[in-house]
Amino acid sequence: MGHWTKPYKLQPTAAKSVQIIQFIMSFGSMRTQYFPPAPTFTEKDIGKQDGKVFIVTGGNQGVGLELIKMLYPTGATIYMASRSEERAQAAIKEVTSVDPTKASHVKFLHLDLADLNSVRSAAAAFADQESRLDILWNNAGVGGQPVGSKTKQGIEMHMGVNVIGPLLFTELLLPQIKAAAASSPKDSVRIIWTSSWMAEGGSPKGGFVLEDLKNGGTKDAYNNYGTSKASNWIIANEAANRWGKDGIISVVQNPGNLQTQIYDTQPKLMMFFVNMILYPPKQGAYTELFAGLSPEITEKHQGAYIIPWGRIQPRNPREDIYEAIESGKGKELWDWCEEQIKAHA
Repeated sequence: MGHWTKPYKLQPTAAKSVQIIQFIMSFGSMRTQYFPPAPTFTEKDIGKQDGKVFIVTGGNQGVGLELIKMLYPTGATIYMASRSEERAQAAIKEVTSVDPTKASHVKFLHLDLADLNSVRSAAAAFADQESRLDILWNNAGVGGQPVGSKTKQGIEMHMGVNVIGPLLFTELLLPQIKAAAASSPKDSVRIIWTSSWMAEGGSPKGGFVLEDLKNGGTKDAYNNYGTSKASNWIIANEAANRWGKDGIISVVQNPGNLQTQIYDTQPKLMMFFVNMILYPPKQGAYTELFAGLSPEITEKHQGAYIIPWGRIQPRNPREDIYEAIESGKGKELWDWCEEQIKAHA
């Protein structure tokens, strides 16, 4: 849930019955992700990270900000990548207030994932400053966008911001990521993609329908968001296939059901019940911390799905998505994303 930005209205579609079936199939998985055990890997376990360089997209608020707070004492250089410099600088001040002597370790990087030109500029600005990147947390994302919403380049908003923008950003940062992998301990250089339980409960069979992507999405915001989050799951596995040989670990994570501004306008009675399954953003940061730094994750966990608050899911019930990954649909999705990027080069 953690990435919804505003309320949305479901639209009836022919795929609705399929979504209901997927929801039922994923109920057991939903239960353990909605009511997870306490985190076992926390900021107390990560140790010093001097000399390492991290990027957290969407790091000026919510889960991303809480993650940076955990990383700040480690000595790593951390780039807070976000759209608003004003909000980012305020967040940086909040982070560094606990120890102003290390304030230079947190830097702002302007990044608007809804604009591929901004993505290119952000990667170039980073390359001008750093020769390595140890961990990239592709944390930022959107949800609840009205049907018909588009990025600056005219791409359906959920796919553009949640999938295509992060993919381009990651590809452009590969020289720095590979450089870090060549000189770092095994399994320590990672790319973290962000999914959601909606990838399980709200995506079509196989995770995505290529024809729907080509048509600019469906008339169902629920489906569009679920498709983008399932796509992140699939892309994480495809990235593992492509870059694993370079010593890069690629995993996907669901940060969890978190308290966000989407609920501010909801009826108090409804929120009384909803709050029972919502958690502070810091809890979601534990999921991302585990994905990025837990020694439990090794090369045998390439493409793994990390669930709240930092657990490797043995096997997700969405066998259709595994079948899609194993049958080559990851390449199909990747190629489609590349087509959108090249169309707006």
